[in-house]
This record gives sequence, structure tokens and C-alpha cells, in this order.
Amino acid sequence: MATFEGNFNDSEGLRIAVVVARFNDLVTGKLLSGCLDCLARHGIDTSSVSPQLDVIWVPGSFELPIVTKTLASSERYQVIIALGAVIRGDTPHFDVVVAEASKGIAAVAREFGVPVIFGVLTTDTLQQALERAGIKSNLGWNYALQALEMSSLMKALDSVRSGN
Repeated sequence: MATFEGNFNDSEGLRIAVVVARFNDLVTGKLLSGCLDCLARHGIDTSSVSPQLDVIWVPGSFELPIVTKTLASSERYQVIIALGAVIRGDTPHFDVVVAEASKGIAAVAREFGVPVIFGVLTTDTLQQALERAGIKSNLGWNYALQALEMSSLMKALDSVRSGN
């Protein structure tokens, strides 16, 4: 029996893309800060000239799937983190954006075999979003850990893909 697990310290040759929705940037900016802090503490160069990390801004969460698809198809990245915040309002717009963002991001991961971390907060209020982006805890940190673990796990599973 073989057991496969990822770890958080295998950053050799790792390239990460973080795609951030600008809409609700009060929240998404905090998620990005938590994400970058975690990556830096795990050995990823997060400087503005980093060869390991690219940060891409999109208008909103609805645009996350097309940009993650473009990045995944480039074969440049081992993992992509998609950050967004969709806060419920008085119209059905919330449901449409959340459904399309989640389905689109999941489809990208399946189609290209590149882990895409779903870091889109879906909350009823701005207060709930802020609590998840730093007031109580910063889920951006968790999304970065998931990315590190999944990239490491996918590297470990390369032996399965190659038949070794």
C-alpha cells in the first residue's frame, strides 16, 4: 500500500499564480496579504520581482475562471490560488456569480490537472467577510497552505502518472 500526502516545504521549482478579484478589494486585499505572508514564511519569494510568484488582478469573482484557465493552460504554474469575495445583496446576482465562479474554477482544475485553490469567500454580510479576511482569522493564509500542500501532492503523484 502506498500513501501519498503533500507537505508545506517543497518549494523547489514551484511557480504560483494568485488571481485576485478587485471587487470587494477591502476584503480581497486582506486575503492576498494573508496568502503572501504564509507563502513567504514557507520559503516562497514574494518580492515584486519574484521568479516564483505572479499576482494577477481581475475585475471581479466572475472573471476568475477565464483567467485561471489562461494561466493553467500556459503550463507555467504548478498551482493557482483564486481569491475573491462575493457578499449577498438584495438581488439574485450573488447566486449567479458564486455558481459561475465555483463551477468555472473547478472545471479549470479538472481540465488542466493544475490545482486551483478556491479562495472565494461567499458571505451574507461585509462583517462576515472581514472576519474571514483578518479580523478573526485570515483565510488567505489557509488558501496558501492548501496551495503548497496540493502542489507537493501533485509532484508526489507524478510517479503514479508516469507508471513508476
